[in-house]
Amino acid sequence: MIDRPYVCVTAPIKPVPFSFTPAKSFDVCMREAYDEILIPYQNLIDHTFFGGEALPNLELTLGPDQYAAFLGGRIDASSENVTTWVHPFIDDWSGFHAQIDLSPDGYFQKLKRYFEYAAKQASGRFLLNMLDLHSNMDALSAMRGAQDLCFDLIDCAKEVHRVLNEVNDTYQTVFQMAYEAGEMEEVGTIGWSPIYCRQKSAVLQCDFSCLVGPEHANEFVFPAIEYEASLLDHNIYHLDGKDALRHLDTILSLDCIDCIQWVPGAGQPRTLEWMDLLKKIQSAGKSLWIYDWTAEEIKAYHKELNPALVAFSLQTNTPDEAKSLLHTLKKTV
Repeated sequence: MIDRPYVCVTAPIKPVPFSFTPAKSFDVCMREAYDEILIPYQNLIDHTFFGGEALPNLELTLGPDQYAAFLGGRIDASSENVTTWVHPFIDDWSGFHAQIDLSPDGYFQKLKRYFEYAAKQASGRFLLNMLDLHSNMDALSAMRGAQDLCFDLIDCAKEVHRVLNEVNDTYQTVFQMAYEAGEMEEVGTIGWSPIYCRQKSAVLQCDFSCLVGPEHANEFVFPAIEYEASLLDHNIYHLDGKDALRHLDTILSLDCIDCIQWVPGAGQPRTLEWMDLLKKIQSAGKSLWIYDWTAEEIKAYHKELNPALVAFSLQTNTPDEAKSLLHTLKKTV
C-alpha cells in the first residue's frame, strides 16, 4: 500500500448499451462472430471512467461448466440467453479417462480461436480475463452430478481419486491456452476479479466443497486447490456460501492462498455485516477482495480493516463520485 487501499472503481461517463452474459459469449464463440461482443465492448470502455487500479477487462467464456465441456460434456444454453450448463454424462467412472478434447471444432479449440482474435483487438486497449476455471471437484460434479458424486466419495473413492488426478493434470493445459492465446505473458493477468497481476494468477474455487464435510474436503478438495496454486504466482480463493465456512480454518492454514473473496450467498447478509469474519481472514495474513460495498460504505467502514490487506471493487454513478472516494481514502488512511 502506498497512500490508500487498493481500489478498482469505474463509472459511466456516458451511458452506452452493452449486454454480456455467459450464454451470449458462448453463442458468439460457437458462431465465431466475435465482433458482436468486441465492438460494443470497445465502445463501452471509451465511455467509462476507470479510477484507482481499475483496468478495462473483458471475459471470454463458454459458461460456468466450460471445464467439464473441455472434458467431453455438451453445453446447453438458456432460452433467455443468460447462462449455460453441462448435463451430467458420466454413469460410471471406471470407463472414463479425463483428457481435453482437442478436435478443431471442439469447445477448447473454438475458445482458443476466440482468445486469439480478441487479443489482437485488445492490444493496448483492454485486457482479456483469465478463464473462470471450475476445475477440480467442480468439474467432476458437473460431469457426474453433485448427488451422485457425493455417493461416489463413499462407494468408489479410489476411482474418484484417479479421475481427479487426471483432471488436475489438465489444469496447466487449460490455463496455458488462455494465457498464451490471450497474450497474457506480455500484458499480465486479470480475471472476473478485477485485481491485476503482472505474473500468472487466477481465481481458485470449489463450490462442491459446500456439500461435503472437512474429512472429504481435506481428502479430495484442498490437495487439488494446492496443486493448482502451485502452478500460479498469485491467486484469489472464491469462498462461496455459508456452507463453505466449515472449511475456512483449513483454507486460512494454506500458505498458498493469497487472497479470499467471501460471498455470503443468496438470502444472507452482505459482506459488510460479516466484519468479524473479514477480520479473522486478515488476521491469518490473507488479503480480502470486497466487491459489494458502496462508495459511502467504504468511506464509513474501511478503517475497520487493515488497509494493506484489502482490495475494493465497485461502480459509482458518476466519475466525480469515484474521484471523491479515492480522495477520501487518501485523506483518512
